[in-house]
Amino acid sequence: ILGTDSPAGSGVQPLGILRTLTMLASLGGIAPEVAFCLASGNTARVRRLDDRGLIEVGRAADLIFMDQAIGGAGDGLLDSVALGNLPGIGMVVIDGVVRTGRSRNTPPALRVPEILAA
Repeated sequence: ILGTDSPAGSGVQPLGILRTLTMLASLGGIAPEVAFCLASGNTARVRRLDDRGLIEVGRAADLIFMDQAIGGAGDGLLDSVALGNLPGIGMVVIDGVVRTGRSRNTPPALRVPEILAA
């Protein structure tokens, strides 16, 4: 599992886990997609949050849409994270409801999701 209880140097708590998984992927030799799984599905499983952590019918619709940050090195999100760049958050959905668009705490995402129909 992957987790943190420390700020990410910026004093912004949510960046802690993004920085941790980015460092794990860029310095620890773990594939970025595995680092994301360690921070989501595996953590939910270990913490017995049975309705969270995976995208599956019947689970909570809590989603973070992210992409490579504008100006970030690499070819796409996973390559960029492997090179040590924080992802850009484009949208957060909690309980199936859009709670926020672009994050003010991460670099801007190269592509931002768009709701076409509700």
